[in-house]
Amino acid sequence: MTTDQSAPGGPRPTSRDARATNGPAPGGTDPQYRRDPGDEVRASAFDEADQGRPTGNGPADAARTTRKRPSADDAPGKKAGTADTAAGRTAAGKNASAGNGTDRDKAATGKAPAAGKVADQSEVAAGKTAAAGKAADQDEAALGKTADQGKANTEDTADARSEAGATNKVGDQDEPGEKDKGGKKDKGRGRKKAGGDGAGAGDSGTPDGSPAAGGSKPDGTPAEGASKPDPWAAFGPAPEPVPTWYGRLGRWVGRLLIHEWTLAAVASLALAVLMTWPTLRYPAHTLPQDYWDPSLQAWQMAWSGHILLTEPAQLWHANAFFPERWSFAFSDTLLGYAPAGMIGSGPEAALVRYNIVFVLAHALATFGAYVLARQLGASRTGSAVVGVAYTYAPWLLAQAGHLHVVSNGGIPLALAMLARGHGWSLRHGYRPERRHEGWVYAGWLVAAWQLSLGFGIGLPFAYVLAGTVLVAAVIWYGKRIFWRLKRPFGQRLFVADLIGGLIFAGVGVLMAIPYFTVAQLHPNAERTIDDIAIFSPPATGFVTAPAESRLWGGLHEGARSLLPWHPEMTLLPGFVLYALAVGGLFFSIWKVRQRLLLLAGALVAMALSMGTELFGGRFTYVPLFDHLPGWSGIRTPGRLMLWATLLLGLLAAGAVSAFAERVREISAERIPSWPSPWLRLATLVPLLLVVAEGINTTPHPVVPAQPAAMRSIDGPLLVLPSGQNHDQPVMLWSTTRFQDIVNGGSGFTPRQLDDVRRVTMTFPDQTSVDYLRTLGVHNVLVLRGKIAGTPWEVSVDAPVDGLGITREEIDDIVVFRL
Repeated sequence: MTTDQSAPGGPRPTSRDARATNGPAPGGTDPQYRRDPGDEVRASAFDEADQGRPTGNGPADAARTTRKRPSADDAPGKKAGTADTAAGRTAAGKNASAGNGTDRDKAATGKAPAAGKVADQSEVAAGKTAAAGKAADQDEAALGKTADQGKANTEDTADARSEAGATNKVGDQDEPGEKDKGGKKDKGRGRKKAGGDGAGAGDSGTPDGSPAAGGSKPDGTPAEGASKPDPWAAFGPAPEPVPTWYGRLGRWVGRLLIHEWTLAAVASLALAVLMTWPTLRYPAHTLPQDYWDPSLQAWQMAWSGHILLTEPAQLWHANAFFPERWSFAFSDTLLGYAPAGMIGSGPEAALVRYNIVFVLAHALATFGAYVLARQLGASRTGSAVVGVAYTYAPWLLAQAGHLHVVSNGGIPLALAMLARGHGWSLRHGYRPERRHEGWVYAGWLVAAWQLSLGFGIGLPFAYVLAGTVLVAAVIWYGKRIFWRLKRPFGQRLFVADLIGGLIFAGVGVLMAIPYFTVAQLHPNAERTIDDIAIFSPPATGFVTAPAESRLWGGLHEGARSLLPWHPEMTLLPGFVLYALAVGGLFFSIWKVRQRLLLLAGALVAMALSMGTELFGGRFTYVPLFDHLPGWSGIRTPGRLMLWATLLLGLLAAGAVSAFAERVREISAERIPSWPSPWLRLATLVPLLLVVAEGINTTPHPVVPAQPAAMRSIDGPLLVLPSGQNHDQPVMLWSTTRFQDIVNGGSGFTPRQLDDVRRVTMTFPDQTSVDYLRTLGVHNVLVLRGKIAGTPWEVSVDAPVDGLGITREEIDDIVVFRL
């Protein structure tokens, strides 16, 4: 029940707060009395609208109306010149309600602090006396709360202090319902300021030294009404510790180590080491499959690294095939591996480098295909099937001696990055919110790196990439024009595609210039359609495995014997892959339209892989050979099976992913929701079968050791006997000093080298010596261990008198100095 008193400073009726006088103080810890932060704003607006309205307090109204306001200079602690808001201080007839809590209402009441009591800072500003022992304020002060409701401006606080000191009246204690709602500002520091702004009676904060509300008595005992600290506060959550820089770094490294891409990369590398074993068993002495083409490719990496550190302008004029120019462009260069060639020198370092890169190439192919499948929407298991099938398909086992063919991981990795940068996936389509131009730049750079490894694999990739860009642009603008479907693309994404495409095209042009030059200087280097026919596999090649396949190699020996050139015609991608791809046509996460497109792409790639065997190639390979620049440089069409393998793998991933999702649905229906070990194992069966088909029996022969004379004899020199398979190890031996050598092996034989081999069959005689001197050759090395059954077996010890040359024996090498 609210008491209506007309005495100044007494309790006044309220129309907005109907709480009982003996109830809890507003603003206390009771949730039902926590004030709305908007109360003060509404109260202030209510008061200003009611200025001049009688409050029913009689003489108090007139006294408040005529009371002189103290000046700003009289207010203690107030800055001079601070403006006052006059609206809420001079209203004599205001109907102040107990819950308003605004500083203007309390200043207008003219209440003085009660004897022995110290108000909150907001109550001092209003001239009121805080009730001793108000539990709510003490509780909140104990908890360290600072309420932000009822913010008192500086002018009101100073005016109220002056007015309270001038009147020196003792007002009645407010009822609990009138407890200051708006005065919660600085509850924690209001009592501290009371000692300084009040009568100045010491620590108790009151003029007579008595304890303030919520404080302590001089003897240290709690004052009446004061509350103890909340014992339950100890059970609250501990504050978050501020992380240190090394703590943040550790957490970042931890997240990186368990990221899916990190785990996929590590798994790909571990699988590559196992599947290519024993490549890394004796990396300084052996090479996978044979030591002919691998020796050539080991020399290519060593040469590019060496010459870029010494004379970059001479990159394309290698030390082999002397005195030919542009000899580095006689075959695919593996130029993208030049940074690896900068490490170490000599044949042993070249062998170690080659074997490490060989393993890493397998790991990159697995990782790239896995990432591409994941970006397109396949599950982890389905993506793993794609990665393994793409890297260890049985037909690729026959390519173990061709590092430029095995190094195909940049193709799926670049496609995955470009798709991610454009926010596109096969399963979810185009999602503009996932665009990121950084991935677009990375994708184009990886594509350019893949192209730098060689045109044998890179040229078809360039045409596929160009076709993809063209088709995507046509579909994009077709939907905008005909379907009125406007989807954002972004200027930055367009710029990224433009710059990235120019970089890719620039690398292609710079790489193509030496090859076009070689084609002009050596017309015999160009392939004809008859050359393509020699290496074109028949349809039976798609179900025939190479001899290196542990599972199918022995069983398919009869089928291989019917092929004219079986190393390039055994194109089996795997019977398990065939079965999974067929299953993916009927049960898959891909849409039916997408499945048909993947199937069509695989069939087109297989048709092109047959070269001239399918209807003479008139509708498949021959048009590309005749009209696309550079396509005539591709010697073996069967390597286009790489694209068919990738597309078949994506079809298979759709089936495996759908199977894995079905297993999760079945496990969710179980109680508890957990799949049985057999269900989990069933999802791995396709992956295990694909791995089993990729196990190989690739030989690892020991590379012939470098003769000691190759480390000391200057060039230009010729090593006999000379031939395609003999010269490739000689190129590897020259990596110690990179002296000029006449020997060389590549995709074609220059006519001059062919003449050297023909003329030197009778060496040493006057004709061969004069011819070599004309070429600028200074030394000839004859390997005694290689001349059995050749003309040099007899002529190497023939007299050299009258030829103007000398002969010297260095270990097993006969050195003729011209």
